[in-house]
Amino acid sequence: MKKRTMAAILAGGTLLLAGCADMAGNRAAVPAQEARAMIPTRAEALAVIDKVNGYWQRTTPAAEWSFWNVAVYHTGNLAAYEVTRNEAYRQYSERWAEYNGWQGAKSDDKAEWKLTYGETDDHVLFGDWQVCFQAYLDLYRLGPQDPRRVARAREVMGYEIGTDRVDYWWWADGLYMVMPVMTKMYRLTGDRRYLDKMVAYFEYANGVMYDPETHLYYRDARYVWPKHQSVNGKKDFWARGDGWVFAALAKVLADLPRDDPYRPLFEDRFRAMAQTLRGIQAPEGYWTRSLIDPAHAPGPETSGTAFFTYGMLWGINNGLLDRGTYLPVAAKGWDYLTRTAIQPDGKVGYVQPIGDRAIPGQVVDRDSTAHFGVGAVLLAASEMAKLAP
Repeated sequence: MKKRTMAAILAGGTLLLAGCADMAGNRAAVPAQEARAMIPTRAEALAVIDKVNGYWQRTTPAAEWSFWNVAVYHTGNLAAYEVTRNEAYRQYSERWAEYNGWQGAKSDDKAEWKLTYGETDDHVLFGDWQVCFQAYLDLYRLGPQDPRRVARAREVMGYEIGTDRVDYWWWADGLYMVMPVMTKMYRLTGDRRYLDKMVAYFEYANGVMYDPETHLYYRDARYVWPKHQSVNGKKDFWARGDGWVFAALAKVLADLPRDDPYRPLFEDRFRAMAQTLRGIQAPEGYWTRSLIDPAHAPGPETSGTAFFTYGMLWGINNGLLDRGTYLPVAAKGWDYLTRTAIQPDGKVGYVQPIGDRAIPGQVVDRDSTAHFGVGAVLLAASEMAKLAP
């Protein structure tokens, strides 16, 4: 595909590229004409969406459960619909939602609802069963606005914000699964409790997982340094785990009113994470599975990289990240996604399998794919289509 170099996009003689940095923040000035990162035209970005999503929907049935691994794909699919208006995409997600009755975990007995990890229908309050509500709420907004589409989301999330507990999000993934549900529910209902509770739950998660030195998140309490260390004794931040958080912050900010008093909390965290991520991107454009110890699990990984690229592009598109500083980072991530991760037939490769950490020696190659990895790529591609000329 014909692409334009970053020199054609950014004026000036030098760029600061994320791949030329260390954790101390030392950066080498790279001449713009030597920058490997390139961005596509809008038509080319849309073609990437069509290639990836066309392959996925041809080879994957819509009739699958509503658990997180599948539901995350649909959050990306609906982002792709919003920029392409390809009705096949919306209809695919509607078939999936109908198959699941517009529900997550299906228990009707509130006395047995659990918030701990679980894949059964009584784990209604576990966030991995709630990410589907993001897609249902988006489908409702897109229309038709049939109350049945959001009835279960109203029931479950309304019950949850009525409890006194704040420990719903004890793992990094949970922030992506549910924080955007809270802002979407606020938009639907106007009930301020959704935002108040979101912040209370977020602060609890910060106390469990957030590292103020790096502005990154451990996956959960089990992986906090020094109790847990990388192979070289460093802090071990799992790329996909931090990808969940960075993408969640972008999604929350997309829905949070501009004048909301909580907005600075999320903007500051988003910018701080972006600054750290900018400094630890590999020269090839990806982020390694253990973010600050590449030797722990070396090589490319797509899901974390796609979430980071999505967040960078969203931040640029919405004025939260400086274009001159962060466009080279996003463009290098895009370059990795389109040149390495996406295979000629549209299959998305190099997606680390379902897990909770970077595993030394684990094979992640061109044949490694998953619903959530495709969803993350579609999020990134949708933002690139918005940015691209």
